[in-house]
Amino acid sequence: MKWFKHFLDIIYPRSCEACGEALLGGENLICTNCMVELPRTNSHILQIENISKRFWGKIPVDNAITFLNFSKKGRVQKLLHELKYRNKPEIGKYLGKLYGVDLKATEFNKKVDLIIGVPLHPSKFEQRGYNQADCIAEGLSEALDLPFRTDLVKRLTNTSTQTKKSRIERFYNVDRIFEVLAKEEIKGKRIAIVDDVLTTGATIESLGMILLEAEAKSISVITIAAAA
Repeated sequence: MKWFKHFLDIIYPRSCEACGEALLGGENLICTNCMVELPRTNSHILQIENISKRFWGKIPVDNAITFLNFSKKGRVQKLLHELKYRNKPEIGKYLGKLYGVDLKATEFNKKVDLIIGVPLHPSKFEQRGYNQADCIAEGLSEALDLPFRTDLVKRLTNTSTQTKKSRIERFYNVDRIFEVLAKEEIKGKRIAIVDDVLTTGATIESLGMILLEAEAKSISVITIAAAA
């Protein structure tokens, strides 16, 4: 069947989601050159203060890790833009699997019992058709062989972007925007919250707070990218 795939690549050429160059027969979504050049943080091996400090004094977080460094107009921004706005959920799952393989190599899977993606508000979910955080969480779940649930927490309000808000504005923007639906499934679990990009951390903080109130044993944070 390899010849058929090569034939399809000629008739319907596939392009790299990060740089737009044509993919070769054995490449999937991201070309080999971009794969090598992805700006990995390795924060699962060496703690990066710029990531973990976003939660200092807010909620206790066992691990705060991110796969890639985010830069404007870079490969990572292009990948996440395609994921969120171009109806390409497969990119999220693929990136989740890639990171999951790295994490499993360091036995990170032994630090977590359950994976939860940051929920979208129903109106935004209906508009997009999928939750990009859940796509990433699904890939992580497969690579780490850990359960992933979408039915334990729901989003109550549709909040605006956090990036240009003050700390107080961010707090009120995300205060009580989530609700736990099944406390018995949360209690005593070491939970990894998954999102696409870590910016201020306020949304994840809000979700982590209600999970801890529901007696989660601990909270970790996993994102595909982190903004400076």
